[in-house]
Amino acid sequence: MRERLFDLGLWLLLCVPVLLRSDPNDGGSWTQVALGIVVLGGCVAVSRRWPLAPIAVTVAASLPATLELFTPSYSLALIAFGYLAGRRQEHTRGALWLFGAVAAVGLLLTRITATSLGQWFTLLLALALAIVAPWLIGRYVRQYDRLVHSGWELADRMEREQAAVADRERLRERSRIAGDMHDSLGHDLALIAVRAGALEVDPALGPDQQHAAGELRRAAADATARLRDVIGVLRQPDEDPAPTAPGGEPVEELVARARASGLAVALTVTGTGREPDGMAGWALHRVVQEALTNAAKHAPGGGVDVRIDSGAERVAVDVVSGPGTTGSPLAPGGTAATSPASGGTGLVGLDERVRLAGGVLSHGPTPDGGFAVRATLPRRTPAGAPTATPSPTALSPTSARELDRVRRQVRKGLAQAIWIPLALLAALGLLMAGVALWTQHQSYLEPDDYDHMRIGQTLTAITEAEDLPDHPLDGPPKGVPAEPPGMDECRYYRSTLLAAVPVYRLCFVDGHLADKAEVR
Repeated sequence: MRERLFDLGLWLLLCVPVLLRSDPNDGGSWTQVALGIVVLGGCVAVSRRWPLAPIAVTVAASLPATLELFTPSYSLALIAFGYLAGRRQEHTRGALWLFGAVAAVGLLLTRITATSLGQWFTLLLALALAIVAPWLIGRYVRQYDRLVHSGWELADRMEREQAAVADRERLRERSRIAGDMHDSLGHDLALIAVRAGALEVDPALGPDQQHAAGELRRAAADATARLRDVIGVLRQPDEDPAPTAPGGEPVEELVARARASGLAVALTVTGTGREPDGMAGWALHRVVQEALTNAAKHAPGGGVDVRIDSGAERVAVDVVSGPGTTGSPLAPGGTAATSPASGGTGLVGLDERVRLAGGVLSHGPTPDGGFAVRATLPRRTPAGAPTATPSPTALSPTSARELDRVRRQVRKGLAQAIWIPLALLAALGLLMAGVALWTQHQSYLEPDDYDHMRIGQTLTAITEAEDLPDHPLDGPPKGVPAEPPGMDECRYYRSTLLAAVPVYRLCFVDGHLADKAEVR
């Protein structure tokens, strides 16, 4: 609706000069007025789909009135359609071809009608000022709007990227919390199952107590399975607030607690004996905890050897568990049917935690059927070891390329708006200078030829005897003396190519040279 109202207002505005300058009072007719209004209405109607068509039609309507192109009735239409073409057209090649065609048609009409080339130069000037300049302004406005639109698109894209970064951070934090829950609570439940299993086979207890211990062991196994399901839920990107991660404890207390639960654990510490700081210390605690948990789950009854070597720069930890005994309370009949469930993600999460701490983790079975977990950790987490989080205010490579492309287009449009008019003016000036030199040469009379002319010679004899130029000047230069009375015709020729005066004047009566003079 807004586009239709704009087109209607534009049409009414462009019709005003036609009504005022093409009526019978200004030498026109009401037929010309009606035709102009209809033509302008059609131009406005097609200007959105074919932006260059209104310019061509308006030029065609202006040239019959004057070869100088700039007419009172259609000058405003030329300016408006030139601006709209630059504003609405995507490519420039068609417009440049049209401008060149207008100049060529103007030159052709000038030669056909045998008028002065000055009118063609005026047409070129009108073309540059009334069509090309508004077209360049429209191109600049189009490029500026595109830059603004691209800026808003990039801002919207950055907001979406910020939201995606926040979602990834939330998901990463939930995964970390889920890993912490798996490591800590899974470890505790495994120790509970070990203690309950020991009570289940303790001969000092009665059948009821042993049965209760067995139920406790099975409940611990079920709780471990439910914990795995909860961890799976926590790994989904929901919006619920996540709990905080559990705190750690020294390795000595961790081993003592496992030993008190019935797990045969031997701890050997060499070196300084001091645990590393920060994330490296947390990773060391998790390595030992995860290895003890796996030993309690999968190798009950087997011994576990924990060795920690604390160096000045790095800390190495080895946790080696022996093969489990058959018939264990945790694996009756040598099966794992009632053993605590394992999600299979403990070692994967442990490897990621050690990597983020700047260390290296390795694990695998031992030749005697046991399992070994080895890790080497720095005393302090190196700077930049954790995965860097992209800045929410930084542009993505795609956004940066898009913004750079739009900026280059705008700079190109601005350069065109500057150098194209300058180039046109320079070309027009060079063309006018060339035509002027050519015209002067065509009307230049050699001084020796002028001296050989005699009063009374016929024009034909002068033309045959002397090299008389074919094109005299259009008229006498301003300020020259009056022509002698009684002359039928006086012709003026240049006496020099570098100045307008003096000129040679040849006057004829009945086809004979009656007077010749060098006038200033």
